[in-house]
Amino acid sequence: MTSYTLDDSATAGQSAVIDTASTWWLTALDRLERTTVADPAIKALQRGIRSLPLGVVRDLLRGRPLGHPVHPVLVQVPIGCWLSAAVLDVVPGNRGATTTLTAVGLAGIAPAAMAGWADWADLPPEQARVGLAHAASNAAAVVCYAASLASRLQGRSAKGRLWSLGGLAAVAVSGALGGHVAYRQAVGAYPAT
Repeated sequence: MTSYTLDDSATAGQSAVIDTASTWWLTALDRLERTTVADPAIKALQRGIRSLPLGVVRDLLRGRPLGHPVHPVLVQVPIGCWLSAAVLDVVPGNRGATTTLTAVGLAGIAPAAMAGWADWADLPPEQARVGLAHAASNAAAVVCYAASLASRLQGRSAKGRLWSLGGLAAVAVSGALGGHVAYRQAVGAYPAT
């Protein structure tokens, strides 16, 4: 019987690649946090969002009744639908299901985005800068999935699958940016009063 062991040099090489990628990503995020180029637009957008007469809806969008932000809960609809569509795209005979999942994911964007913007409007500059990049990546995902849905509805399923892959890549970047804001920058729950 042959015994197999992991090659220490291969494991070290993989670890070095991960460490390099991680260092690159965190350095890019640190630069993004410090850049002030978008600050005038950020301040104007934040003021505009905070001035909307939302009343109690603002507290709902911020998750106050739950004691934590509702945005991460609401993004599960589009992400779940789109990831499920990607899985079904590789299984023959699911064209209708993938089209439906793509459409439901797009329909779930509005509430998730509204909650995200409500949270973002009160962030300090470093977090708001990364949050704006998160929103831009989400916008790219929405464009890709809208193009995917249009292609699927026109019977061009291969083109629809390609647009979905682009959308899923944008969702992955957006999730990494959102995770950075939520965990590394420690954006927390709506303060209890």
